[in-house]
Amino acid sequence: MPVIGIIGAGEVGSQIARAAIANGYEVVIANSRGPETLKSLIDELGPSARAATAAGAAEAGDFVVVAVPLKLINDMPVEQLKGKIVLDTNNYMPWRDGYFPMIDSGEMTVHELRQKQLPASKVAKAFTHIQAPRLFISSRPAGDPNRHALSVSSDFYEATELVTRLYDQFGFDTVDNSPLSESWRSGPGQPAWLAHMHQTRAELIANLDRAQRIILK
Repeated sequence: MPVIGIIGAGEVGSQIARAAIANGYEVVIANSRGPETLKSLIDELGPSARAATAAGAAEAGDFVVVAVPLKLINDMPVEQLKGKIVLDTNNYMPWRDGYFPMIDSGEMTVHELRQKQLPASKVAKAFTHIQAPRLFISSRPAGDPNRHALSVSSDFYEATELVTRLYDQFGFDTVDNSPLSESWRSGPGQPAWLAHMHQTRAELIANLDRAQRIILK
């Protein structure tokens, strides 16, 4: 059974864990406070889940979901993530995380910065413009003409392919918005972000195309 490592046990990480287990995955999940603080969540998730440190979750996962904000100085376990596909659910929110000059200037996107911090990993932007509870509320079977769509961005084909399969298993269509330099198109305030309650694949394509990048000089 495939194992997903999840770093971050807040609303996003916990809900991805629930969806993963519902679709036949095992989960190893970590937070910043230590595995012992995750007992109630593990009890809820059941025998397909266990708690670990961030390094332990990274080591255990066949691929890894990072569900914590990006830091200007990397705090992810680089060595344990080496060679792995990393799904980054982060959004750039300066009012929460502070201002990053290289992002504000347009030099790079937040996910390009994550890729720079994890140079031996294959980063994909995923699950960034859907509210965590909607991973169950909005899911629909393949072929449904009104199926909700999510975007993925990566510099690696194998990463976009994995995210596409995972989205489909979770009940969503995919729009490939690669490479990472284009990942800003689904960021906070953009049309794709504002339509997070529901958008079909065709609507998401149109919303990504309508995006306008804001560069702070």
